[in-house]
Amino acid sequence: MTRIAVVTGASRGIGRSAALALAAEGFDIAAIALDDQERLHTLTAEVEALGRVCVTFDLDIGDIDKHASVLNAIVERFGGIDCLVNNAGVSVLSRGDLLDVSAQSYDRCLDINTRGTFFLTQAVARLMVAQKPAGEGARSIVFVTSSNAVVATIERGEYCMSKSALSMAARLFALRLAPHDIGVFEVQPGLILTEMTAPSKARYDKLIGEGMTATPRWGQPEDVARVIRTMAAGLLPYTVAQEVRVDGGLMIQRY
Repeated sequence: MTRIAVVTGASRGIGRSAALALAAEGFDIAAIALDDQERLHTLTAEVEALGRVCVTFDLDIGDIDKHASVLNAIVERFGGIDCLVNNAGVSVLSRGDLLDVSAQSYDRCLDINTRGTFFLTQAVARLMVAQKPAGEGARSIVFVTSSNAVVATIERGEYCMSKSALSMAARLFALRLAPHDIGVFEVQPGLILTEMTAPSKARYDKLIGEGMTATPRWGQPEDVARVIRTMAAGLLPYTVAQEVRVDGGLMIQRY
């Protein structure tokens, strides 16, 4: 039986690597991204080269009124959803003093990272509960949050708040869906080299060289994708909402 994974923010970075890892695991892919058709086209070719199907959707997950039409199209095409990877997200409009955070930047982070993801998850969870009885194979929802769900960075406070709230959402959905045999997990990436983190590369190159991470290198999107693949494969059946840090030891307390 074919399994279906929905991946948000799938056109680049962690989302792209997650889609490819899940395709290698045997999932067909519903890839969601915003205004990135060229990269989605490339992803489709790469997924098909792995012998799987990839259907793409242009969606701003912050626009919750458009969730239903996309999910209906996915269900019509594939028949159901077995895995949701909540990867799409945005950073702050500009780093700076917490006292200067704009309402625009705050609303953007919360609307996309938290509100949009919450209601997309809610809609997918309803489909999963309604369409499959418990016990018919691994089903999962994976939240990609951030080390900033735990560690404060005052230069981008609104981002930290959005990811902290998303971490709680993972716990809430895990508790709600565990009786239905739907595994809900949280991945907390640390310093992962993507387009989002590229503007800060020089700064963190120096800090990594000075020992900021126990593993002396940047994380790669593939490092996160391996963890997501493990979760989606159903290999952690007795793990409920436990955050898995993919950060090279960034958050381990040291003396």
